[in-house]
Amino acid sequence: MVKPAKTLLAEPSLLHLKIEGVITGESEFLDHLIKYRGEDNIKGILIEVNSPGGVVGPSQEMLAEIKRVRTEFKKPVVVSCGALAASGAYYAAVGADKIIVNPGTLMGSIGVIMQFANLEKLYEWAKMDFTSITTGKFKDSGSPYRPMTGDERQYFQDLIDQVHSQFKTAVMEGREMRQDELEPYADGRIFNGKWAVENGFADELGTLYDARKILGKMAGIEDEEPILFEPKKSPENIMEWVNQNAQALVNPAEKVISEYFRPELTGQPLYLMPGVLSH
Repeated sequence: MVKPAKTLLAEPSLLHLKIEGVITGESEFLDHLIKYRGEDNIKGILIEVNSPGGVVGPSQEMLAEIKRVRTEFKKPVVVSCGALAASGAYYAAVGADKIIVNPGTLMGSIGVIMQFANLEKLYEWAKMDFTSITTGKFKDSGSPYRPMTGDERQYFQDLIDQVHSQFKTAVMEGREMRQDELEPYADGRIFNGKWAVENGFADELGTLYDARKILGKMAGIEDEEPILFEPKKSPENIMEWVNQNAQALVNPAEKVISEYFRPELTGQPLYLMPGVLSH
């Protein structure tokens, strides 16, 4: 675990971090949060969100580490939602002390989605045949080489229902909301920021600038415009770039498939706004 810096800042400041794009297993947000939250002159965490959500596990890890800032480091956390704070991004946001939104912010999408591709006819057209040898009837569930069975469909439904329950519990705890207040809106629907404030899913209408001032007061910083500490982005290693893009350079079609169909996100439960995998 990275040890927190202790002499980085000369003045009381707010750590400014961003959750952007689809949430996957790699997270510079978490790296910076863990590295800098223990710094003596970091008095609070301002998180700017513009994301449709993503993979379940990393979203849950974000929530856990945001809550840890408040419980173990005793520092306030404020989330400022821009255009989008949906599904896994909202899941993470409910760990904050306050959620500030714009009236037209699209947010919520409290639900779970799993998507599968049945490519059986494509393989038939290509005269390709696949055989799976497994140790149990569910081991190759979701295989793209054949239709899904009824048992498999129920198996996946049970799985995402369990993960959905975890999502709802996180919202109820973070927003101090009763189950009967949450349940009618936990069906995956998107709602706007103004509605979210009126119904307890967010705290106040405001901009990033407003969120900064609110957090400054919560952190005990007297300055009207608290200093923001912006961690430097990690420079991309040239070899990592080559490894990630070599196949696309050789096969442009694979690059198109990767960008538009997101195969790395299929076949797993996601806290992701519907439509992201199909645009």
